[in-house]
Order: sequence, then structure tokens, then C-alpha cells
Amino acid sequence: MDMTTHDHPQHQMPGPHTEHNHHAAHAGAHTGHAGGHADHAAQFGRLFAIMSVLAVPTVFASMMFASIVGYDLPEWPWLQWVSPILGTVMFGWGGKPFLVGAVGELRGRKPGMMTLIALAISVAFVASWLAALGVVAHDLDFWWELALLIVIMLAGHWIEMRSLAMTTSALDSLAALLPDEAERLDGDVVETVAPTDLRIGDVVIVRPGGRVPADGEIIDGAADFDESMITGESTLVRRAPGDVVVAGTVAADTAVRVRIAAVGDDTALSGIARLVEQAQNSTSRAQRLADRAAGWLFWFALASAAITAVVWTALGQPDNAIIRTITVLVIACPHALGLAIPLVVAIATERAAKMGVLVKDRVALETLRNATVVLFDKTGTLTRGEPAVVDVRAASGWNVDDVIELAAAAERDSEHPLARAVVDAAELRKLRQHKASGFVANAAVGVQATVDGRDVAVGGPNLLAQESLSALDEAQEWIDGGTTVLHVVVDGEIAGALALADEIRPESAEAITALRAKGIEPVMITGDAPSVAHRVAAQLGIDRVYAGVRPEDKESKVAQLQSTGATVVMVGDGVNDAPALARADVGVAIGAGTDVAIGSAGVILAGDDPRAVVSAISLSAASYRKMKQNLWWAAGYNLVAVPLAAGVLAPIGFVMPMAVGAILMSASTVIVALNAQLLRRSR
Repeated sequence: MDMTTHDHPQHQMPGPHTEHNHHAAHAGAHTGHAGGHADHAAQFGRLFAIMSVLAVPTVFASMMFASIVGYDLPEWPWLQWVSPILGTVMFGWGGKPFLVGAVGELRGRKPGMMTLIALAISVAFVASWLAALGVVAHDLDFWWELALLIVIMLAGHWIEMRSLAMTTSALDSLAALLPDEAERLDGDVVETVAPTDLRIGDVVIVRPGGRVPADGEIIDGAADFDESMITGESTLVRRAPGDVVVAGTVAADTAVRVRIAAVGDDTALSGIARLVEQAQNSTSRAQRLADRAAGWLFWFALASAAITAVVWTALGQPDNAIIRTITVLVIACPHALGLAIPLVVAIATERAAKMGVLVKDRVALETLRNATVVLFDKTGTLTRGEPAVVDVRAASGWNVDDVIELAAAAERDSEHPLARAVVDAAELRKLRQHKASGFVANAAVGVQATVDGRDVAVGGPNLLAQESLSALDEAQEWIDGGTTVLHVVVDGEIAGALALADEIRPESAEAITALRAKGIEPVMITGDAPSVAHRVAAQLGIDRVYAGVRPEDKESKVAQLQSTGATVVMVGDGVNDAPALARADVGVAIGAGTDVAIGSAGVILAGDDPRAVVSAISLSAASYRKMKQNLWWAAGYNLVAVPLAAGVLAPIGFVMPMAVGAILMSASTVIVALNAQLLRRSR
């Protein structure tokens, strides 16, 4: 009999730890959405590559570019048509996304980035053709500027789409936790089908060690289920007829029959995909600021162009009026503004992913920098969410090592989390490995085995009652403190007792120290008994603890902290944390969380290292600084360059040449790109 049925009441870790960590299911439904972002990224990537190739001859065959750089073009008759022809292709093909986007913005009466880009490339296109046909001066040959503008703006969009696709792919990789096949019952016949072929009402068999293929209800059989990939808790959970089981969980000991309850868009997995899609399509404050800046610059450019045309015409210089007006409209679209946010977001997302941080909501990434309180759920976050032997007491006539050796020998054939903890304790101490025989487990009592001719039993209070024994006096304080206690009985007498508790992650103390160094207060919240909670808090150096908090009350604790003016970051791992994650200024889900937790959290930690929260806060501050710097530079360039291009200093004899304005615009783009790259070096 498998140890998975050896669990008795004391094999439950203390506290109502029913939090869910549905990172398994999360990825399964996300595949279609991933394809969307990946496809868009691939489309923009191909378009960017094609336009880059076309841009080379377009730029170098441009007379204005040749005069700026300082080389002479060959006097081939056909060469003068290279830029117009290729430039027209680029305008119609590469510029189409911006032209279509501009129509949408204008219809919505909200001109922004797309309108500004469309204005610049359209004016450059018309002016360049007029110059090519000799209608206006050759000084208005803007083919090279048109080509560079399209290529750079496509690069910005490609970078942004690729960053979204990379994040989505990281989430999709979790889909491996779902089974590839399901065993469906058709009468008495068992047929193997893909999980996607299941329908509501279908009955499937889940065998020992097999994963549940879809959400459903057990109709026959009972088994201990490993829901660690769903709940984040190591303790096996008994599921019987009438109980709901979730896709991705594992039947540990016996086979069960499950009636499928949800398929297609009604499944939890599809709901997760929709939540992630909505979140990934969210627009950050910085991006909204960039869009608003583009809208302001659009009206600024139109007003400046109108004033320029009127003033130069009034001065009796119609040629200058045309040249200056067109120049203003062309250089009013800064390449830098189109790259300011996408570059920083891409680099920040890449750096975050390397830290195991999946940024689902850009607003959350930006808000992290303002955190004043980080509220940690205990189980599965600050602790491992799995038991470990924390203390051992030996009865008179026994020593601690003998107690652990015998207990480990009896438990070795089991896969139960408490059994593994006992075996791990023996291996950690490098104790002898005894061979056991006659292994027997009882779900309500414990395990029994013969070790070196001795009858060894390991279990909780029901084992003691069965053997008419009393708990060790030394172990009573563990029991009073809510600690899981296993007694070791040898030949009918107590040899010792083991205390098992949720093990604190070694990285947790570093995370708490780092937060304090930043002036951020760490707070712990848990459903555990106060004695257990304060023991963990004392070890980590956490002063404020909310213990014995019921799941539905966690949200109110967050609200209580916020009422004091705190910016609260909630770090949790389960469905019980979802309301608190949603209430917090930023929700951070550990291990990808459940479907509900994912929908409530803006940041997902792919791993379980709490130090990643500190890294995410630091990255938030650094990336937001870069966004603001880039936006100020990009917009500031326009505020200076447009008036100069219009000829505002003409009265004192200075009129900025068009070539200089174009060069400054390109220089602005290079500066923004280099500034964004500095984010890679920030610590």
C-alpha cells in the first residue's frame, strides 16, 4: 500500500493552506494567444527586414543625402528614379500600418503617434515627388528621410511586439504540465484521445501517477491528489466522489473516474488566456504619456507649419514659405519618440525575464517603484510550502540518529511529502540506510515496516491511540505550537518523535533585509496560528505580522494598510490571495499563481525566490527613469528644432538648413537608443 494513503490528521501542515498555484493550467490555454503576439511580431519583423533592404538604395540614391554626407552621385539617367520608385514602394507598403492607424486615430478624434508619423511620411512623400518632377526645388528631396522614418518606426513596433511575444512564450512553456492524452470511456471501451477532443459529460480514467486532462468531478473512486502544481502546497489532498479536480493535478495512489465539466472557452484555462491577453494589451502610463506627447506635437506641428507659411508668405518669400513649411512638417515627427518607450520596455522585459519575473501589466511595473509596504503571504512564498524535519527528540535509551534512521527506513518506500522530509533528514545527516520489508500504510494511522528484525511504525496521534501510548513529554510543546509531529514506535514502544514544519526559504531573509535597506517595510500575512507565524517572522526579522487571517479577510488587511497612505505590493501564490492581489497597488503572483491570481496580479514570478520582488522594484525604478529621460529628450528636440526649422531666428540671420534639421533628428534617435541601452548596466 502506498504511503500516499498513510496520511493521518497530523500529516496536514498547520493552517488553512488551500492557496492555489495554477501555473500548470495557466499555460495550457494560453497557446492561441501566444500565437497572436508571435505572429504580429513576425509580421512586423519581416516588414522591417524588407523595408531595411529597400531603404539602402533609397537613401544612398537621394541627392539631399549625398549632399549631406558629401559624395557625388554618378550621372546615370536612371539613377534619379531609384529613390522615387523605391520610396513609393516603402510609403505604400511599409507606411501602411501608420496610415491605417492614423485613420483610426482621426476617426476617434484622438490624433497621436500614428497620426504624427503618417503626417510626416505623407508630406515627405508628396514633397519628394514634386521635387523629382521639377515642380519645386530639389532641396525638397526627402526620400532618404522618408525611408529612415519608416524603417525606424517599424523597428519600434517590432521591438514592442517581440517583447510581448517573448513574455507570452515564457507563460506558454508551463503547458508541459498538462497530459498529452486522455483515456475516455465509451461504455466499457477505453479510447485514447487528445484532451482537446473531450466534451462535457465525457468520463475519463485518471490512473495512479496520471494527470487530470480537464476540469471535472470525480464520480467513482477516491485518491490522494498531488495538487502542488495548482495549490503550491505539498500536502496530498484526498479527493472522493463529488469532489472537483482541476487539470494538471496528479492522482497519487489509485485510479479514479472523472466526468468532464468544462470544455473550450468555458474552461479555467481559456479564462486565463483571456485574462493574460487583456493584461498584455494594457497600456502603461509612460506609453500613454508618449501618445499624449505625440498628440500635442501633432497640433504643435500643424500650428507651426501654418504660422511658418503665413509669415514667410507675408514677407514676400513664397519659395521659402514652401520649403520651411514642408521642413517643419517632416521633422516634426521625431524618430526618437517612436522608440522612446518600446526600447525601454523591451530591455526591461528582457532583464525581468532573466530574473524570473514575467511582466504582465506595464502599469504594475511602473508602480512597483513607489512601494512602501510589501505584504508577503507566508506559505509557499517566504517558506517552501513543503515540510522539513526541524527537530527530533529521542526517548530514554535511544539516540536521535537511531530514531531518524529507523523512521527513514520505514518511510523510504513512500512518496508522501512527510515521508520524503524524513528520508531527506536522514540523508542530510549522512546516516545509515537500513533495508525495510513488509511496508504497510494506513491512511488514518501511519506506516509500518520491519527494519532489521524490528517492528517500526511512524505516525501521528491515531498511531499512539492504536498502540495505547502517550506522546513524549518533550513533543507536547510542538503539538501546542501547531507543529506537525510524527512519533516513531519500535516494537510497541516510543523511540522518539520528529517535528516537521514548513521550511523557510534561505533567500527570504536576504529579501527582507534588502527591502528594509530600500526603506520598504516587509509585512507577513498568513492563516497559520500566531505561534507558527511569529516563529517564522522572528527568524526573518519581520516586525508586523497578521496571523490567523482567513482567506476572505486578506483583502481587508491590504485596504487597512492602504488607508494609512501606504503603497502596497502584495506577494501571494494562491486563489485565496486573489482578492488581496487585486486590492493591492501591485499584485505579485509566485509560481504563476492560479487562474484567478494571474488575473489579479500584474507581475508573475516564474520561480519562487522572494528576492525577485526586490529586483523587480529596482528594475521598475530604473526603467521608469529611462522612459522619462527618453520622452523628455524626444519631445524636447521637437520643441527646439521645429521653431528653428520654421526660421524663428531668421531676423538675426540664422535659418537652420533642412539637412541640419534632419541630422539632428537622426542624432536624437541615436541618443534615445543609447540611453535605453544603459538600462542593461543598471544594478
